[in-house]
Amino acid sequence: MDITEVKIRKLLNEGRLRGIVSVTFDNVFAVHDIKIVQGDKRLFVAMPSRRDDSGIYRDIVHPITIAARNEIENEILDAFQREVTLHAENPM
Repeated sequence: MDITEVKIRKLLNEGRLRGIVSVTFDNVFAVHDIKIVQGDKRLFVAMPSRRDDSGIYRDIVHPITIAARNEIENEILDAFQREVTLHAENPM
């Protein structure tokens, strides 16, 4: 399965949430509301989640393997960095 598009939906400058993205796989399957979060040491990707009846947040979708998680995270963070650079060079 190939990542065919990473669309940056929102960029944020305050708080730990830095962005919200959508990812398309093989031009046929999209996952929305993936979050880019500033952790204590680095940016990381948080999959879409919802709170269950006991108040615990659980991922709605997620990669099964470490390799898949790394590939998805790298693609998302690369696209995010390109978008941040583009906005820095061309502020609105």
